[in-house]
Amino acid sequence: MSDLVVIFRTHSDVEASIVRSLLDAHGIRAMLSSDVPHSVLPLTINGLGEVRLSVLASEADQAQHIIETHRAEVVKGQVVHMRDDVAALEDRLGYQFRQPELLERALTHRSLANEDATGAILDNESLEFLGDAVLGFAIADMLFRRFPEYDEGQKSKVKSLLVSTPTLAKLARQLQLGEALMLGRGEEKTGGRRKQALLADGYEAIIAAVYVDGGIEAARAFIMRQFAPLIEEVRQPDFGGRDYKSALQEYLQGHDHPLPEYHVAAESGPDHRKLFQVEVRVRGEVVAQAAGSSKKEAEQEAARLALEKLAGSEPAAPGEQRAGVGDQGSGDETRTSESEQPRKTGEP
Repeated sequence: MSDLVVIFRTHSDVEASIVRSLLDAHGIRAMLSSDVPHSVLPLTINGLGEVRLSVLASEADQAQHIIETHRAEVVKGQVVHMRDDVAALEDRLGYQFRQPELLERALTHRSLANEDATGAILDNESLEFLGDAVLGFAIADMLFRRFPEYDEGQKSKVKSLLVSTPTLAKLARQLQLGEALMLGRGEEKTGGRRKQALLADGYEAIIAAVYVDGGIEAARAFIMRQFAPLIEEVRQPDFGGRDYKSALQEYLQGHDHPLPEYHVAAESGPDHRKLFQVEVRVRGEVVAQAAGSSKKEAEQEAARLALEKLAGSEPAAPGEQRAGVGDQGSGDETRTSESEQPRKTGEP
């Protein structure tokens, strides 16, 4: 095919599929190819593990421009390899993958897989499911060993706080995980990189990827590094979080306002990882909204945001705790209420 021009080379199946989907969205059909003869696979790799993407010569310039503007930097006609970004993330994780494709999959949201017509892209949902179980096991084991004096109820309460969506999303932000997520166009446009649920899910998928790549000890070591500062907070006598719903109610009553009303605006996700979007209203007006893996968690976060908005810069009440487990006063996260149940139930 002399009328085909190679416009992209990579050693990553995921990266090739992403670029192919990008071009397809702009009406340019691209072909994945290699030097392997008589291949019947939809995606072929040569002896060096290289995948090439080709388009019609008449569309080559346009295709290069699309790739260039999408990734912002081109080196010698080739998009900067995803591996550069992966290496930077590995440095932040403190773990180098023997199978980097596991990390790529852990970063791939289903919105991108759904937009791939080839079916070559695998999303991170299975890894997220596994990571939830590995994390639950590791945290339970850590609490069992470090807090032998705690009864079952105390350990369950602490565990639910540590593995809650806000806490995992905060840890994900510290790793700059949102910048590394691979999202579909729709999710990208709606701010998916900042969404609490996507960050928490991606964080669990990373844990699973470490587990599959390096075994339980590698995963346990990663979790211990990440959660060590939070475990130290557990030792504080005032650990346990503030009941923001009660605090909001007290604030409104003290300012002659009616009691707040909570409404579930939306539910999404399968049964084992439901996500609830909750609104808190005062006099029928939506004051704040938040998401959580349980109604209680979402209501607590919505109450916290509403209290923050209404109270503004007023001094904190005596005994008020920081917004999230491990939060340094940013106001981005929240601990869940004392009565909240664990975020998910699956454990190995």
